[in-house]
Amino acid sequence: MSQRELVILGTASQVPTKQRNHNGYLLRWDGEGMLFDPGEGTQRQMIYAGVSATDITRIGITHFHGDHSLGLAGVVQRISLDRVPHPVDVYYPASGEQFYQRLCHSTAYHQTGELRPHPIAEPGELEAPAAPFTLRTERLSHPVEAFGYRLTEPDGRRILPERLRELGLSGPVVGRLQRDGEVEVDGRVITLDEVSEPRRGQSFAFVMDTRLCDGVHELARGVDMLVIEATFLDADGHLATEFGHLTAGEAGLVAARAGARTLVLTHFSQRYRTLDDHLEEARTFFDGEIVVAEDLMRIPMPPRRWSRAGVGGPGHD
Repeated sequence: MSQRELVILGTASQVPTKQRNHNGYLLRWDGEGMLFDPGEGTQRQMIYAGVSATDITRIGITHFHGDHSLGLAGVVQRISLDRVPHPVDVYYPASGEQFYQRLCHSTAYHQTGELRPHPIAEPGELEAPAAPFTLRTERLSHPVEAFGYRLTEPDGRRILPERLRELGLSGPVVGRLQRDGEVEVDGRVITLDEVSEPRRGQSFAFVMDTRLCDGVHELARGVDMLVIEATFLDADGHLATEFGHLTAGEAGLVAARAGARTLVLTHFSQRYRTLDDHLEEARTFFDGEIVVAEDLMRIPMPPRRWSRAGVGGPGHD
C-alpha cells in the first residue's frame, strides 16, 4: 500500500525553542522521500520521527538562511555514513552555490553517498529523474533569493472491478486493455473508458520565507496540501513585510484563493508561545482543513479525488 504523508521535523523560524526545532519536513510519496529545508538538528529529529537517511531520495532547499539549511551538512554526511544505495538529488538556488559547497564539505568525512546537485537559476520545471511526479519551482520574495516547490502527479485512471465483472474481463486481457487502451473480446471492442474512471493526480506545495507574490499563488493553485509559512500574526504584519514573511491571515487567504484542500501552517516566530491565534486568523479566510504543525507530527495527504464516469462531480477514494 502506498504511503503519502508529511513528517514534520521542525517548525521554528530563525531561533529554535524548547518546543520547536529548526525547520525540517520530509514528504513521503510512495517510494520517494523529499526532505525540505533541513535546519540545525534535523538528524536528531529524524531519529525521533523514525526517519532514516535511506528514506531520502531528494532534498529541496528554498534559500540559504541558517534555519533552512544548516542541517544539510549533517544530513549529507549521514547519507555517506549509512551508505545510502541510491543517488540523492539536491535542489537549491544557484546564487547560493558557495553555501551549498561549504555545507556539503564543512568537515572531513569519507564520502560514499552520491549527491546530484540541481542549482536553480530560473522558475520552471526541474529535472527529477525517475520521479512519479513533476517538480517545479517558482521565485519567492525574500531578502535573499528563494524558491518554492510544487509536486504534481499526472492524472490517471482507476479501473472499476464491477465493470470488469459485468463484461467478463479478467486475467491478462485486463493488462492489455490498460496498456493498449482497447481490446477485442468475442468480436466486440471494449475501450479503457468503459471500465475505468478519471483519477486526478495529487499535488503538494512547499512555500517558505516570502512576502505575498505571484510565485506564492502559482505554487498553491489547486493543491491537495499547501505547506506554508505563517511566521507572524496579522498584528505584526509590518514585521512580516520588513523581513520578507507571511502572516497567518495571509497564509489562509492564499489557501482560500488557490482552492487548496489542506493547509499546513508552520515556521513560527519564537515570540509566540501558543499558536491558537494563528489558527483563528487563518480560519478567517480559509474554511478547509487547517493543521497547525507541531514537531514530529505526521500529516497524511488528503484522499485522492476522482470523478465517476457519467457523473460530473468530484469525489474521492
